[in-house]
Amino acid sequence: MRIYLLELLKRKDLLVYLVKSGLKSEHRNSYLGYLWWLLDPLLGALVYYFLVVIVMGRGGENYGVYLVIGQVAWRWTNASISNSSRSIIQYTSIIQQVNLPKAIFPMTRVISQMINFVFGLIVVGSFLLLFAVPIHWEIVYLPFIIIVQLIFLMSISLFVAYISVFIRDIGNILGHILRVWFYASPVIWEGSRLPAQYSWIETFNPMSYILNGYRDILMFGNIPNIKVLIIIGVASLSVIAGLIYYYNRHEHKIIKAL
Repeated sequence: MRIYLLELLKRKDLLVYLVKSGLKSEHRNSYLGYLWWLLDPLLGALVYYFLVVIVMGRGGENYGVYLVIGQVAWRWTNASISNSSRSIIQYTSIIQQVNLPKAIFPMTRVISQMINFVFGLIVVGSFLLLFAVPIHWEIVYLPFIIIVQLIFLMSISLFVAYISVFIRDIGNILGHILRVWFYASPVIWEGSRLPAQYSWIETFNPMSYILNGYRDILMFGNIPNIKVLIIIGVASLSVIAGLIYYYNRHEHKIIKAL
C-alpha cells in the first residue's frame, strides 16, 4: 500500500493534467465557457427561489443566502459522485496501455468540482452582500469544512468508481439515489421536511452537518459542529485508506473488466 501511495504522488503531474483537461472539456463547446462556473449555481438558486418563495410562499429571512449556500455545496457533491461513476471507464484505452494507479481518476473528478465550488463561493459572497448579511469571524472555519467535504466526497467517489467498472448500471441508478439524497438533505428546505418517523435519516446524513456548517459560519455567525465534522472526516479517511488498499490489491481485476 505504501508503494501504491508513492506511485500516486509520482503521478501528481497526471492528476493536475486530468483536472485541467476535465475543467476545459466541461464547457468546451458553449458560448459562455467558464462563465458557467458562476451561472450554474446562480441560475439553480434562482429556479428554487422562484419555486419555494414565489410559488409555494415559503422561505424565511435571508432565504436567498440559505438557498445559494445549499446549491453550491450540493452541486460539488452531485457532480463529483456522478462523474466518478464514469471516471475509470472513460480512460479505458489509457489504462490498458499504461500501468498507473486507477484511484487517481475518481480523485481528479472531486478536485475538479472543488474548483467549481470555489467559484461558486463568489456567488455566495454576492448573495451575502445583496441580503446585507454581515461577515462573522467564524468564517475562519470555512477551509476546515471544505476539507471535510473534500475527504467525504473522495471516499464515496473511490467506491463508486470501482464498483461502476463491474456493474455498469450503477451510473443510471446513481442519479435516482442522488435525487433522493438531495431531498433528504437541507439543501433547499429550511429545517427538516421529513416526517418524524424518518428524522433519523437527517441525523445520520453527513451532508446535513456539512451544509449546516457552511450556513453556521456564513449566515448565522455560529461555530459549526466541530465534533461531528471531525467524526465525518476521520471516518472518511478510514474509508479512503481501506479503498486505496483494496485498489492496490485488486487493480488487475479492473483491467480485466475493462
